[in-house]
Amino acid sequence: MSDLDHNARHTEKMKKIKAARDRLMATKTEEKGLIIVHTGPGKGKSSSGFGMIMRCIAHEMPVAVVQFIKGAMATGERAFLEEHFADEVKFHVSGEGFTWETQDRERDIAKAQAGWELAKELIRDPANRFVMLDEINIALRNDYLDIDDVVDFLLSEKPEMTHVLLTGRNAKPELIEAADLVTEMTLLKHPFRDGIKAQAGVEF
Repeated sequence: MSDLDHNARHTEKMKKIKAARDRLMATKTEEKGLIIVHTGPGKGKSSSGFGMIMRCIAHEMPVAVVQFIKGAMATGERAFLEEHFADEVKFHVSGEGFTWETQDRERDIAKAQAGWELAKELIRDPANRFVMLDEINIALRNDYLDIDDVVDFLLSEKPEMTHVLLTGRNAKPELIEAADLVTEMTLLKHPFRDGIKAQAGVEF
């Protein structure tokens, strides 16, 4: 087959795909605030969430972030948002570090519950169009928060057009069932296995 014939077949195939896609998109007319979950053992759960925040800023959608668990850790995302977009993004730190570092379950529970109370206030405020609950799945997995309380609140009190993102590995089945969009990050390879520590700009 000549390149000319191959290109012509490709063009016809793409026309059919576009027509089918256009018909499909014509049926997608609804809008709603989504419950979004980023989970799984792979890297990129929070990073993807902060990418969404960049989009929200570009669309002039006010954002709020509550960081659970790893809040004591200095990160590039936090420094960047607080320095350059403090008016667009309300950034709150609830946790004091990973659980193996704090070694104080009662204090971790108290911090997580205080963070959830703050998160509910931020979500209830319709001015916040996107609320990111970073690493809340870890607090839920460790039973620092009640999964039924979190799911019930999201389903009954979240404003209709507010997006809420919940990140962290091991998301509970109840949350996955309630969510509109769930992405599981899969770990295929990680430099930590080869003795390489977390790298600035890549992981924090």
